[in-house]
Amino acid sequence: MMTIAAARALKDDDVCFVGIGLPSAACNLARLTHAPNLTLIYESGTIGARPDVLPLSIGDGELCETALTTVSVPEMFRYWLQGGRISVGFLGGAQIDRFGNINSTVIGDYRQPKVRLPGAGGATEIATHCGQIFVIMRHSLRAFVEKVDFMTSLGHGSGGDDRQRRGVTTAGPTLVVTDLCIMRPDPETKELTVVSLHEGVEPEQVQEQTGWPLRFAENLERTPPPTELELTALRDLQARTAKAHAATE
Repeated sequence: MMTIAAARALKDDDVCFVGIGLPSAACNLARLTHAPNLTLIYESGTIGARPDVLPLSIGDGELCETALTTVSVPEMFRYWLQGGRISVGFLGGAQIDRFGNINSTVIGDYRQPKVRLPGAGGATEIATHCGQIFVIMRHSLRAFVEKVDFMTSLGHGSGGDDRQRRGVTTAGPTLVVTDLCIMRPDPETKELTVVSLHEGVEPEQVQEQTGWPLRFAENLERTPPPTELELTALRDLQARTAKAHAATE
């Protein structure tokens, strides 16, 4: 449900900077269903990638082999990303707070962390230079925290117009999709607000897995269940991926 709900948010004419893992699954599902002209860009420099299986990393040969073209990483960031040519950045992370700030660097104090994570990669630049940011994460108290331990990727800072006051002109996080619900920032405060609950999920369940007092939309919706087309496309993609990766082990 999480992957399908996230895929639905992408439009056919979007140019999307894709993260590995859940973002990649959602973006490729969108390409295989309602958005066949979606342009996928990965950090390694591949533009217009159309992978048959989900990549293991940004350096997976599947991306380069199926892309329209591959450019250097400096060109990817300086010309495409920082040049404002990418409409959507799709990110995940280890932690996210009420204003959509993301941590993928450390858990605990930076100087003496409990866990050192993979780090930013290009997520810092993606978060500030893409037209808007979609986030996909599994919902838990460990992930949805009052305040991130380290701000790897700027969301809406401390809320309100903080992002603009920092000199960042892009929209920032406009959508957060989890395995329980869909969230969007409040237009004024920029605090994440639950706008839709997935089938079978109640507000109390979402609150129990969130580290701050949640806000729920007045007209709280139910996420439409997956269609047969969406389920078939996703299951086929996952099956092809599992078979391909097993063959390389």
